[in-house]
Amino acid sequence: MRKRLRWVLGGVVGVVLAIGGLAWAYPSVVATTCPGCYGLTQVSDGVYGERGLDASQEEGLTGLAVDARRRVETFYGERRSDPRLVACATDGCYSRIGGGGEKGVAVLNRAVMLSPRGLDAVIASHEMAHVELHRRLDGEVPQWFDEGLAVVVSGDPRYLGAACRVPFDGELPGTLPGWLDAASADEQVYAKAACRVQRWLDANGGRDAVLTLIDQLNDGAAFPAIK
Repeated sequence: MRKRLRWVLGGVVGVVLAIGGLAWAYPSVVATTCPGCYGLTQVSDGVYGERGLDASQEEGLTGLAVDARRRVETFYGERRSDPRLVACATDGCYSRIGGGGEKGVAVLNRAVMLSPRGLDAVIASHEMAHVELHRRLDGEVPQWFDEGLAVVVSGDPRYLGAACRVPFDGELPGTLPGWLDAASADEQVYAKAACRVQRWLDANGGRDAVLTLIDQLNDGAAFPAIK
């Protein structure tokens, strides 16, 4: 009996240590899985914010989530993903849950974290668009296409509209590390990617082109040359 008890206790300690190690190394994973463990509380269905928000702040966060989900649904016709939204109103909160200098980030294609600088539907829907694409897609697409499409889905006014009148035909980063390097050096890389995606959509039937591309890629086709 004592031997079995030691085995059970050893297993419990092992689990606790594993969770603790995960929380230390990947706090965003744990925070989006257990928001309450990081001082966040449920504001509405699938939406979590810092404790202590007043009624207007909670209402704003709920409305933001509704708007962001609507943007994704409008583009795709339906949503197959439903990522949890975890939002911080202070830098301390965002740092605590593993955030950095970004406005928002998708976590493991199942949650979205927003910083105090990203509390709007554009940023939320941009990150949700990443999750939706990867929910539908079995493989990968170049990072520039993923980012450009997310800008289009979110309708980000910073990178669409007038900026797209000047075509960009140079190379764009296809990998995440390359994209992060490019974005840190030139924020307009988002506009370049978004405009390339938008021109491709305009020439190939809009959102149907994306749905067709996803089906083709899932069937094993190579990603096409898009200029």
